[in-house]
Amino acid sequence: MSEKLKIAIASDLSGFPLKQAVVEYLTERDDVEIIDYGIDSVDAPKPYSQQAPKVAKAVQSGEADRGILICGTGQGMAIVANKFKGVYACVADSIFSGERGKIINNANVLTMGGWITAPFLGVQIVEAWLSVAFTQKMEFKRDFLTEQFGIVQGIEEENFK
Repeated sequence: MSEKLKIAIASDLSGFPLKQAVVEYLTERDDVEIIDYGIDSVDAPKPYSQQAPKVAKAVQSGEADRGILICGTGQGMAIVANKFKGVYACVADSIFSGERGKIINNANVLTMGGWITAPFLGVQIVEAWLSVAFTQKMEFKRDFLTEQFGIVQGIEEENFK
């Protein structure tokens, strides 16, 4: 049996209903291990600025292979997560943007907005993001995309001291 993909997930109050749907979907998959950083109920809310670092640190340290963060728009979570070296978070509000976030940008963290994305669509976005690898379906641009990702990593090295 191959090793399971470890996915860290967290939300704030605005993202909680969508997070519940995504966790339910991921729980049904045999190839995934979930690391759930909450929130666990609407009665114990925590802001995105507290939740995003938990997932970002798990991805950064290698405890998790990928991360999912959900707030109202996905934007606050992405901003915070991208403050961590080695974390490449993208906001996705469509199946196409979720898939391309991995294919084109090698995003290891997916962020979504609970105010924007219905749970059914959010599950499909996660499924699309998990189903592809960096440069897959764009083999004709593999060298370019790989070069660009290297440039992004170089910018990161310059700016994360």
